[in-house]
Amino acid sequence: MCSVPDILLAYILVDGGKIMLTYTYVSKGKFELMEKPKPVLMHERDAIVKVTLASICSSDLHIKHGSVPRAVPGITVGHEMVGIVEAVGSKVTHVKPGDRVTVNVETFCGECFFCKKGYVNNCTDKNGGWALGCRIDGGQAEYVRVPFADQGLNRIPDGVTDRQALLVGDVLATGYWAARISEITGEDTVLIIGAGPTGICTLLNVMLKNPAKIIICEKDETRIRFINEHYPETLTVSPEDCKEFVKTNSEHGGADAVLEVAGAESTFKLAWECARPNAIVTVVALYDKAQMLPLPDMYGKNLTFKTGGVDGCDCEEILKLISEGKINTEPLITHTYPLNRIEEAYELFENKRDGVIKVAVEC
Repeated sequence: MCSVPDILLAYILVDGGKIMLTYTYVSKGKFELMEKPKPVLMHERDAIVKVTLASICSSDLHIKHGSVPRAVPGITVGHEMVGIVEAVGSKVTHVKPGDRVTVNVETFCGECFFCKKGYVNNCTDKNGGWALGCRIDGGQAEYVRVPFADQGLNRIPDGVTDRQALLVGDVLATGYWAARISEITGEDTVLIIGAGPTGICTLLNVMLKNPAKIIICEKDETRIRFINEHYPETLTVSPEDCKEFVKTNSEHGGADAVLEVAGAESTFKLAWECARPNAIVTVVALYDKAQMLPLPDMYGKNLTFKTGGVDGCDCEEILKLISEGKINTEPLITHTYPLNRIEEAYELFENKRDGVIKVAVEC
C-alpha cells in the first residue's frame, strides 16, 4: 500500500462533495435507504464505477439477519453489480474511464501467496476477500469504489448486455468455482441441492461438464417448474424423495458429486447421505448456524468435503462463455426495480413472492 502522501498525489475526485443514494446496513435486522457522499479514489489501484445495474443476493439477507459477523454496520450493501468506469487510480492499467465492466464479489491484490495460487478468497490484504458490501461500501448505490481494480473489474464484451453480465461477479462465479472444484467427469451422476439463484448458476456450469446425469433437489414447486421449463434434460426431485431417487439414478449407490447450495441443516445432512462412498461433497451454501458432521454415522464413506467461499477469479472466462452463447442467466432475472424502490425489491426477494429468482436494481 502507498503512504498517505503518495495516495493524495494519485487522487482523482469524482464530483467531489456530491451526494448519492445508497442502501445501507444500519444494524442487525435493519437496512435503510439513505444518502451518502459519492466515493473518491483512496488508492492508486482503485477505480470508481458508476453502477448501472445491481442485484440482491441471499448473502445480503445473511448480513441483515446477523449471520455474517465480519459485516460492518454503516456500510452500503450489495456485491452484485455492473457499471461504467468513471475514474481510475494512477496504477490501474486494465480498465479505463468509459469501459463497461463487471465487478467481482471479491477484492484481491493478485500478489500474495494465496492470490498467486488462485485462492483469491483468502487474499491477505486488509481489503482482500469478500469486502464489497460487507466490510467496505458496496454497489446497491449510484457509485462504488473498487479496490484492486485491475483484478476486480472485467470489461464486458461488445454484444453482451448489462443484464446478461449482471450475475458474473458473484453467483455465476460461485457456480463456476463449485463445478470446477467438484472434479466432475462425463460418467458422473451429479446432485445439486437447491434451485435458488446460486443453485441454478451452479447447474449452468455443471452442464458445461457434460456429466451422465444431473439431479436437482428442490422443495419449492415454482422453482421445480422453472427448472423443468428451462432445463428439461435435468432430473428434479423433492427432498423427501431425494435419497431413493438418487440411488435409483446412480451407478454406485449414490451421487458421484454432490453440490450443496441450499444452506439448511436438513440439506447439509442430505448432501452427505446422498453421496456414494469416496464421493466429493462441495458445500457452496452459507448457513445461519454451525453444522455438525456425525462422524460415527459417516464411518467408511470416505467422503471428501470441499467448502467455500468462492475463489472468484474466472470472470473473464465466464464473460467469454456468455458471449459465445454457452451460458445465459437472463431468465433468472424475473423482476426489476429502481434503486429508490429497493426496499420493495428486498421484501419480494426475501419472501420469495411472485415466482422471484433474481431482482435487478436500476441505479
